[in-house]
Amino acid sequence: MDFRAARKLGACLSRDYAEGMFRLLVNYRDISASEAASRLGLHIRTAQDFLDTLEELGIASREEVYERKRPYFRYGLAQTRLSLDLDLQAMLAERPGEGLDRALRERKGSGAQFATARSGEHIASVTLSSGRGRARKSRTINLTLPQGRFLYHLPFPTAEPQTVADIMERAGLDAGHEGEIADLVRLLQEADVIESA
Repeated sequence: MDFRAARKLGACLSRDYAEGMFRLLVNYRDISASEAASRLGLHIRTAQDFLDTLEELGIASREEVYERKRPYFRYGLAQTRLSLDLDLQAMLAERPGEGLDRALRERKGSGAQFATARSGEHIASVTLSSGRGRARKSRTINLTLPQGRFLYHLPFPTAEPQTVADIMERAGLDAGHEGEIADLVRLLQEADVIESA
């Protein structure tokens, strides 16, 4: 199951009426959204959305039927056991070793503000700004210690770019930190704070 499907299933299961809806699906051969809504005291659109989501996830089946030439859907349970199997490894920002040869440096005039930690050996946070005047918005990103050490050693805009691997080595970081460094690099590139050479 991918994260999007797991999120939808979790949202369904978190509803106050979820247990009652599943009880109806288990005990009835099939049921319409209006029948389910009337039994559970819900708005018909609420029941319809819930049942449609279950059908999209493959938990319920849906069949179109006609009553006096008016079509509507009846839902039945397609599976009687639910399990959540989510592979979190698929969420790695980059595979180990990929992207380490990219040369980076701070972008000139990015407007980002780097707050140095008290120890002076790493950056504690980065404040990103966007917009102008009253529409200006600021967002502060608190950094992990490895991310702060990485940014502390990031070349200035006037310096020669260095590869991610070289910056990590200067910062004393090993391969176990590649995921969080790749995530930080992606975020700061999207915000135009760092540039690739």
